[in-house]
Amino acid sequence: MEETPRFTTRRRMLQAGSLAAAASLGAASQARAQDKIAPEMVMYQTTPKDGNKCSACQHFQPPNACALVSGTISPNGWCGVFAPKA
Repeated sequence: MEETPRFTTRRRMLQAGSLAAAASLGAASQARAQDKIAPEMVMYQTTPKDGNKCSACQHFQPPNACALVSGTISPNGWCGVFAPKA
């Protein structure tokens, strides 16, 4: 009777790791395309903070949307993912 090896070859480990990484990246890109962050999760507020406001953020999509945050976004608002336009 032949015994099954109790170890995994390096090649099998690399193949499994590559498949897992590809699946993870695919799921992440699909989630990004469909889901946005809830305003409460990023401390969204309808007023500017320290002179920063949504209309000056690279994620803002006129007239009242955001690439990352769901819902209606005020151009004068602010949230924790604020990133100034370059």
